[in-house]
Amino acid sequence: MLERGFIRTSDQCKCKWKNLLNRYKETSDPENGRQCPFFEELHALFSEREKNMQRLLLETEMGSPRSRKKMKGPSNAGQSSDEFSENEENDKEGIDEETPTTTTSTRRKRKGEKIALDKSLKATNAAAAASMSGETDIREMLKQFFEQQQMIEKQWMDMMDRRAYEQQLFEQEWRQSMEKLERERLMVEQSWREREEQRRIREESRAERRDALLTSLLNNLLHEN
Repeated sequence: MLERGFIRTSDQCKCKWKNLLNRYKETSDPENGRQCPFFEELHALFSEREKNMQRLLLETEMGSPRSRKKMKGPSNAGQSSDEFSENEENDKEGIDEETPTTTTSTRRKRKGEKIALDKSLKATNAAAAASMSGETDIREMLKQFFEQQQMIEKQWMDMMDRRAYEQQLFEQEWRQSMEKLERERLMVEQSWREREEQRRIREESRAERRDALLTSLLNNLLHEN
């Protein structure tokens, strides 16, 4: 898991899988099962497994009574080929002891039982292969689930980074605009002060000229008198 980038322990994986199965069992109704993550995949997986088991039981029931007896119960479905061969040899020895002379019908019966046994073995092997295929499908589903989780986390991190970058750009543009407004305000204020200073200088100059003119007029009047 670490090699694939999943930072999870085996216990965490088991717990996730157990929770997923519990959610699926609680919402086993397809109409109400949309709340369960991966409901359709799990439903398809378990439905296929149920079909395989029903097909296996049907093929087993189509065999001879001896085959059904040997294949009876789920616990006998996993018997190996050696065990079936040993049971067949024991049956042959018992028949030989009971009937010293084997008739043609007995040979045909044994041949039919052997064919049925071969079919049962093939069905058992098919069930085992289906079980292994189901386990492989489960592993593949878990792999896809974790990959999807990792992809969602990566997309979430990318989105958060993008939002942080956009927020940073917005703040930077806001600071630049505020600095520009401040510079413009200072320039306007400086220009206003300069104009006020020039106006004051002009007024003082006019006042001085007016005072000088009045003083000159008064002096002329005084000299004339």
